[in-house]
Amino acid sequence: MDHVGGLLIDLDGTLYHGGRMIQGADLLVAALRTAGIPFMFVTNNSSRTPASVAAHLCAMGIEAEAQEVCTSSLAAARYIAGESPGATVAILGEEGLIQACREAGLRLVSEAPEYVVQGIDRSFTYDSLAKASRWVREGAKFVLTNPDLMLPSDDGVMPGAGSLGAAIEAASGIPPVVIGKPEAHLIAYATSLMGIDPGEAVVVGDNMRTDISAGARAGCRTILVLTGLTTRDNLEDYQRLTGVEPDEICADLAELMVTLGV
Repeated sequence: MDHVGGLLIDLDGTLYHGGRMIQGADLLVAALRTAGIPFMFVTNNSSRTPASVAAHLCAMGIEAEAQEVCTSSLAAARYIAGESPGATVAILGEEGLIQACREAGLRLVSEAPEYVVQGIDRSFTYDSLAKASRWVREGAKFVLTNPDLMLPSDDGVMPGAGSLGAAIEAASGIPPVVIGKPEAHLIAYATSLMGIDPGEAVVVGDNMRTDISAGARAGCRTILVLTGLTTRDNLEDYQRLTGVEPDEICADLAELMVTLGV
C-alpha cells in the first residue's frame, strides 16, 4: 500500500484480546517506529484515559505513549468544545470522559446542562436515566461517545455505552450525536491530531461494522485484519450488512506488515 500518511490502529480485536496480546502486535508497532510511519491507537473505549490505555498496551509488551492514543472521549469532548467553547456538560461516564471534558475546557455541572455527554458508565442508575432524558427533552444536546451495545469483560459480555444511550434515546425521544466508530467523528479527529488529510490515512481494524465502516465514512483507506470479530466465514455477511469493502484484507498481523512493507 503506497503513500501511507499515517495509520489509525484499532485496539481490542486488532492488537489484543482483553489482556492478551495478539501475536505480532509488538513487532508491528516496533516496525512502524523503525520505518518512520506515523500511527495512532484509536479506540471507542471511553472509560480509560490515554495514559491508562498506553499503560495497558505497555503491560502486554506493546510500546505505547499517551500522546499516541485517541479515544472516543477525547473526540467527544473536542466536538463539544468546537461547537460551544466552555459549554456546560452533564457527564454520564467514567474517568476517561471526565478528564477529557475538563481538559477541553468544558464546565461540568449537575443541573441544567447545555450538553449531556454519555459513555460507558458502570454506576448508571434509574436516576441517571431520568435526569439525562429530562435534560435532553428540555433542550440539552445529547452526545454519545460510542454506540457499542456490548462490552467484553472478564465476566463475559456486558452492556456497553450504546445500550445506555439507547435507554436515554428511548426515554427522551431524541437520538444522540454519535462520535465513535462506525461514525466518522473519531477518525476525523484522529487524523487532525496527526496533521494529515483523511485520504492519506489508513484505518486498520478487525471489525467491519465499526472500524472499516468508520474509515470508509471518513474517506480513509482501510485494512481489515482477521484477528478478531470479522472472519473469512462471516466476511460476506458483514460486507452486505455494512455496504462497504476494505481496501485490503490480511489474515494476521504478519501479513499486515508485509502489506505495509515494514
